[in-house]
Amino acid sequence: MDVWTPTKIYPYTTLVPAYKFLSSNPQHWRLLYHTSNTRPYAIITDIHSRIFCYKMIRDQIAAYDPDVVISVHPTMNTLPLKAIRKIGSKKKKYIPFFTVVTDFGSCHCTWFHQGVDKMYIASDRIRRLAKRRGWVPENKLVMSGLPIRHGFAIQAEKMGDRFSSSGISYRESMKISLGIDPQKPMILLMGGGEGVGSLSTITEALYFELYRQGLNATICVVCGRNEKLQNELNEKNWTDVILQYKKSSTTKRRSMKDIWMRFRRSKRIQSSIDRAEHESLKAMNGKAPGHVDAVGLGFVSNMDEFMVAADILVTKAGPGTIAEATALSLPVMVTSFLPGQEAGNVDIVLDNGFGDFCQDPRQIASELASWLQDPSLMQEMSKSSGDAGHPHAAASIVQDIGKITQDWMERNRVASSDSL
Repeated sequence: MDVWTPTKIYPYTTLVPAYKFLSSNPQHWRLLYHTSNTRPYAIITDIHSRIFCYKMIRDQIAAYDPDVVISVHPTMNTLPLKAIRKIGSKKKKYIPFFTVVTDFGSCHCTWFHQGVDKMYIASDRIRRLAKRRGWVPENKLVMSGLPIRHGFAIQAEKMGDRFSSSGISYRESMKISLGIDPQKPMILLMGGGEGVGSLSTITEALYFELYRQGLNATICVVCGRNEKLQNELNEKNWTDVILQYKKSSTTKRRSMKDIWMRFRRSKRIQSSIDRAEHESLKAMNGKAPGHVDAVGLGFVSNMDEFMVAADILVTKAGPGTIAEATALSLPVMVTSFLPGQEAGNVDIVLDNGFGDFCQDPRQIASELASWLQDPSLMQEMSKSSGDAGHPHAAASIVQDIGKITQDWMERNRVASSDSL
C-alpha cells in the first residue's frame, strides 16, 4: 500500500531542504522555533492543514482500517486525531489514539492534545509542559521514558552496574571485541548521522590535553556519513597537532557564560574542575606524555556496544542520544544544541548531575581530563545517569498500548454484536 506524503503542498515541499539549512544555522532555527511555538501560530497551521491536508490524511488512515493510531511526531496529532474520530464514528467503533513524545526536555506546543487516550513522556519537564500548554489531564500522562532501540536494554542487562567487577569485566570484553585497548578509558564523540559539529576541533584539543597531562586514552569519533572527516582523522599527523597546540596560547579570559555555568553544573563536577585547574598550574616537567589513540568511525549501527565500551560520551543535545546514554549509565558532555527544541535536553543533563555543557573545545578537553582523573566523580555521574535512564521504555510503552487497544477491540466487538 502506498503511503501518502504531502509532496505537492506548500510549505511541506520545503521541509527536507529547510531542515538541513536550519539545523546548520542555529539562529535561524531559534527564530522559527520560538515563532511557531505559540498558540496563534499553531491555530493558523491547524487551519491550513485542515484545508489542504485533512481529506488526504483521513482517507489514508481509513484505507488501513486501523484498530489503533500512534503518533510520534508533533505535527501529527491534531489532524489525525480529528480524522480517526470521524472514521470511528462512521465504522461504529472506537479507535484509541496515543502520542509518544520523542523529546526529552523541551517540547513544541503541537505535541499536546487533550483528546488523546494516553501520552507517553520522558521527564517531569514534559509533564509540566503538557499540563500547562496542552491542558492534558494528569491521568492521561504516562512517565515512560524515551523509547530507544531494544539493543540498549539488552546491553544494560548484560552490563549491570558499570563500576561493579562484573560490569568492568563486561566493558573490557566489549572494548576488545570492538578493537579498542581495554586498559585505556575511551571517550566517544558524536555529531549525529551527518557527522556535523566541531568534531575535528574537539578531537584535536582533546588529543593534545590528554597527551599533555600524561593520560592514556582512546578517542573514538563517530563521523556518520561524513567520509571526508573520517579520512582526515585517520590520516592526521598528530605530532603536528601537538606542536601546533603547544605554540598557541592556552590562556583565555573567563566569559560570562563560563561564570554562569559555575552555578548551573553540579557542585561535585565544579569541584573536580577547580581542583584540576589548580593542579594544572603546577609545573608538569618530567611527567611522561600520554599515549592517545584517535579513531575515526563511519556510520555506526552498533551504538549500544560503543556506549558500553565508552567511559564518557561527547555529543550534541539530541534527545535520543542522551536517552541512550542514560540507559547505559554513561556520563555526558554536551557541546551544542538546537535553540528551543534541544535546550531542555541540556537542562536534563545539568539538573540530574550526570554531565556538563561546554562549547569551547579547549575547555571541553580540560574538563574531560579532570573527569578521567577523578574516579569517584565518574562513578557518581554514572549512577546519576543510570537513575535518569529507562532502557525498557519502548517495551513498556508497546505493552501498555497493546493492552488498552485489546480492551477497546473487545468492547467494539461486543458493541457490534449487540447491535445486530
